[in-house]
Amino acid sequence: MSNSSSFNEFLLLAFSDTRELQLLHFSLFLGIYLASLLGNGLIITAIVCDHHLHTPMFFFLLNLSVLDLGTISTTVPKSMANSLWNTSAISYLGCAAQVFHFTFLLSTEYSVLTVMAYDRYVAICRPLHYGTLMNHRACVRMAAAAWASGFLNAFLHTTNTFSIPLCQGNTVDQFFCEIPQILKLLCAGSYFREAGALVVTICLVFGCFIFIVQSYVQIFTVVLRIPSEQGRHKAFSMCLPHLAVVSLFVGTVIFAYLKPPSISSPFLDLVLSVLYAVVPPAVNPLIYSMRNKELKNALKEFTPLVLLQQQ
Repeated sequence: MSNSSSFNEFLLLAFSDTRELQLLHFSLFLGIYLASLLGNGLIITAIVCDHHLHTPMFFFLLNLSVLDLGTISTTVPKSMANSLWNTSAISYLGCAAQVFHFTFLLSTEYSVLTVMAYDRYVAICRPLHYGTLMNHRACVRMAAAAWASGFLNAFLHTTNTFSIPLCQGNTVDQFFCEIPQILKLLCAGSYFREAGALVVTICLVFGCFIFIVQSYVQIFTVVLRIPSEQGRHKAFSMCLPHLAVVSLFVGTVIFAYLKPPSISSPFLDLVLSVLYAVVPPAVNPLIYSMRNKELKNALKEFTPLVLLQQQ
C-alpha cells in the first residue's frame, strides 16, 4: 500500500482467538470499567456536592477523576466490543480519534499530577503562603494550562502521525490505537517529522518528572524535620496517595516505552498497556479514598443519599 488513504480500517491485537477467552476478556474489562465508572463517579459527585471539599487539592483530584474516566472510556469499550463480536477491526477515523483522545487525556493527566505535586509542596513547605499561591484563580489557570498543553500535544502528534504514509500494513500490535504502534507502520524514512514532535514531548515529560522529584525531595526534607511523630504522619498522609498514583502511572509508562528491545514481546507490551491504560483509572479512586479522611467521610455521607433516592 502506497499511502494511508489506501486503508479504511486498522486491525487491533486480539487478546485471544478462543471464544471462551474472548468472553473472559470482555467480562474482566467490563468489571474494571464499571469499577472505574463507580469510583471516579462517586469522587466527582462528592467533590462537587460537598462544599468542605472545595479546596485546591480536591479541585485537582476532580480533574484527575474526569481524566481517568475519559482515558478508560477511550480504550476499553472498543476492546470489549471487539471481543464480544469476535472482531479486531477499527475504522481509520476511529483509530485517529482514539489516538487523539488517548494522547490528549494521558498528557493532561501527567500535567495535572505535576500540578498536584506543586500543590503538596506549597501546602507542606510554604503553608503560610498557601492561600496566596493556591487561590482559586491560580488553580483554574494551572488546570487550564494542563488541559491546553494536553490538547496541543495530542493535536500535534495526531496530525503528524496520520499525515505520514503507511507502508507496513494496517495491523496494530496493541488492543487500542496508540502512536508508538502506528509509527511501526510508517514508510521507511518518512517518520522523522513525528520523531521531532516526540523529542519535544520527551523533553516536556522529563522536565515534569524532574519537577515532581524535586518537589518531593523538598517535601521529605521538611517533613523529616517535624519534631512530633503525629505531625510527620499527617504530612506523609497528605502525600502518599499522590505519590502512589504518580509511581503507578509514571513507572508503568516509562517501562512500557523505554524498556530494552531484548525483553520486548507482544505479550509483555499487552500486559504493560493494560497496567498504564486500564488499571490506574480503576485503582486511583481507591488509593485516594483510603488515605483521605475528608473524602472518606464525604463518600460515607453521600452514598446513603444516593441509595435512598434510588429507592
